[in-house]
Amino acid sequence: MAQKVLIVDDEPAIVDLVRHHLEKEGLQCLEASEGDTALRLARAEHPDVLVLDLMLPGVDGLEICRLLRRDTGTAKIAIIMLTARAEEVDRVVGLEMGADDYVVKPFSPRELVARVKAVLRRGRDEPAEAVRRAGGIEIDEAKYQVRAAGRVVKLTAKEFDLLRELMRANGRVLKRERMLEMIWGYANAEDIESRTVDVHIRRLREKLGDESRRIVTVTGVGYRFEADG
Repeated sequence: MAQKVLIVDDEPAIVDLVRHHLEKEGLQCLEASEGDTALRLARAEHPDVLVLDLMLPGVDGLEICRLLRRDTGTAKIAIIMLTARAEEVDRVVGLEMGADDYVVKPFSPRELVARVKAVLRRGRDEPAEAVRRAGGIEIDEAKYQVRAAGRVVKLTAKEFDLLRELMRANGRVLKRERMLEMIWGYANAEDIESRTVDVHIRRLREKLGDESRRIVTVTGVGYRFEADG
């Protein structure tokens, strides 16, 4: 069965362009031109990826992102924000709302296709292992569930993936570029801004509470997970 992409943009020419290039890759495309329809389709169709414009009639893209991430039925949908807003603050807000990636208009269709394929690759999880524990953190890969100090912690898909890979590394430092390759699927991560990783790490730490001390910053390099202490 073809993987589904929901394209949300109020510019028909943009929708047609994105659909054309994604369908050439064998992907099934759904369309919405305003926020309410996008939310309805996302909840009913459960697309694998949402290509989402920020400036929409009705519910805007940031609110759509927030609502989907808050709903357990749609929280794992990969979201790529597609917008004319190029300022760093807008990119950061989008990532903090739970977006997986951010593409600025005008964009290269080939780049967008590459990014869609990257998040789809990351969606193919490795075989789940038994429950992994370190200190007060418990991660169940099969159930996609995390507990910290005995309480269930609600993470986005990318936050879960980051924590899983840090714990799997068994104390080894993971470079930002390596995380971008592993979690986001980028082939040339050394050329990509590392702010994406830092924003997701910060949000992950906030959710883990006292257990966040286990995620240690290695200045200028990346992060490692300390099981002891």
